[in-house]
Amino acid sequence: MSTNSRYTIGVDLGGTNLRVAAVDPEGAICERINLDTEVKEGRLRVVADMCDAVKEIEQRLPEAQLGGIGIGVPGIINLADGTVRQSPNLPGWSDFPVRDDIEQLLGTQVVLENDANAAALGESWVGAGRNVNSLCMMTLGTGIGGGLILDGRIWHGREGMAGELGHMTIDPNGALCGCGNLGCVEAYASASAISRMAMAAVRVGRSPELARDADELGDLTAEIVYIKAKQGDTVAREVFEMVGRSLGVAIANLINIFNLPLYVVGGGVANGWDAFAPSLMAEVHKRSLVARSTNPTIVPSALGADAGLVGAAHLPQIAEEDAHARKRRI
Repeated sequence: MSTNSRYTIGVDLGGTNLRVAAVDPEGAICERINLDTEVKEGRLRVVADMCDAVKEIEQRLPEAQLGGIGIGVPGIINLADGTVRQSPNLPGWSDFPVRDDIEQLLGTQVVLENDANAAALGESWVGAGRNVNSLCMMTLGTGIGGGLILDGRIWHGREGMAGELGHMTIDPNGALCGCGNLGCVEAYASASAISRMAMAAVRVGRSPELARDADELGDLTAEIVYIKAKQGDTVAREVFEMVGRSLGVAIANLINIFNLPLYVVGGGVANGWDAFAPSLMAEVHKRSLVARSTNPTIVPSALGADAGLVGAAHLPQIAEEDAHARKRRI
């Protein structure tokens, strides 16, 4: 990064990993720090680790100017006061005014956002959606999140809770979801769902190959099931076909509702794109008249695991642009 240049910092705060990066005005990552999220040590420890990482990045870029910090947090955010209202992955963080605490500790602007919204913003800025003005993104991890970018802006809805795409019902009498509903797409296409479906097949003796892995490892991760699917295991392939069909139903609904030009699939499970994309595309074509008529683009994330980091770093830039626009209107 050149002398006297400007950058922002993006923070991707997850229940397992804490990732912090400096991003230049064109969306390129200049520096990064990856840490474990010490959730068990309490929220003040996590905030301290985050602030220490920010300070270390500032020391690495002594000639550049920090233009603000954006933080992507899993859960429900009160955007007006920068409070984490509820976050299942961050126990003890309910009603925590994290934005004000970090601003006081670091003396710079902090913008808080839902992590899936941040990922969608990253893809919109410099990723798969850089050439369109609107997109929908689904993030497939332990659960499923989502974000909507409409006319270049994150769509938050009335209370900031728009984009809970993982809890669309795709089977009214289906599997129980963690939210309490039956048949959410999260119950069929998340990493935890892949593990659950594979273990269910093992318990009834359908896959000796997966059973051996389960005995050795104690569980079957989505990554292991993907590897077995690529090796030709019938049950593993069926699991990923179910992932694709379930996502296809969900995305067909989204296409029918929004008629957007682009739908992006991100998160860790998207690394198995080649195993579930064929059934996804077939399901969308079968179920959506709008898709058959308009042929929207459905692609995996271009930024991969960095989408949330890059999107979070873009938040202070947007806040600054909005502030300048308000001044011009006065």
